[in-house]
Amino acid sequence: MNKAKANTGKKTKTQFGLPADHVAPPPWQETVGTYLGGQAHVDEMDLVAIEMEKRWGAGRLRLVVDPILREKFDRQRYLVNQALWHGELQDVIRESKRMVLAWQALDRAATAAGRQALAPEVWEVTLASGTVAAIVRDSHHASKVAVENRSVRVYTLEEIGHLLHGFPELSKAKATFPGAAVEKVSTRVIDPLQAVPDSKAPIDDAIPF
Repeated sequence: MNKAKANTGKKTKTQFGLPADHVAPPPWQETVGTYLGGQAHVDEMDLVAIEMEKRWGAGRLRLVVDPILREKFDRQRYLVNQALWHGELQDVIRESKRMVLAWQALDRAATAAGRQALAPEVWEVTLASGTVAAIVRDSHHASKVAVENRSVRVYTLEEIGHLLHGFPELSKAKATFPGAAVEKVSTRVIDPLQAVPDSKAPIDDAIPF
């Protein structure tokens, strides 16, 4: 989980990063002070999520633990969404901290179960289709990719070179604007929260981390 908020498609952003069609900012973003206070904890949560995905792969960690812990983890993600979109400052702080504990709990459980972390020779990114692109140096390292019930496509550096050659405009943009970054359009691997239209409804029997 690069962030806890469910991906709802590309939208124009307003102040504090809210979608343009969002009617009003949530209570925790009503002032600059409360926004900064909440965002500091959201940033910490995101840093942990990024680190876990670097270690375990894109969308993989929740799939290598038992279903009971996976459900608990997904419930916590929902509570984070709820706090981010509708909560007060204390809600954002509380649920962000619990989300950090949730990531750490999955990390411990996966390690204790002997599951293998992502090999250092493999880099992963989630594509807009929901599939995962695993990038390896060569075909020899392809065997190090951990699929784990995910839709994974493996690309070697040579294949990426062919892809770049086939899309010269991408290379041209990099050459014309040194340091320019191509806009990221990736989303997370499809997960249960993407089927939930919003986070207004209370969640039953949510057991906090």
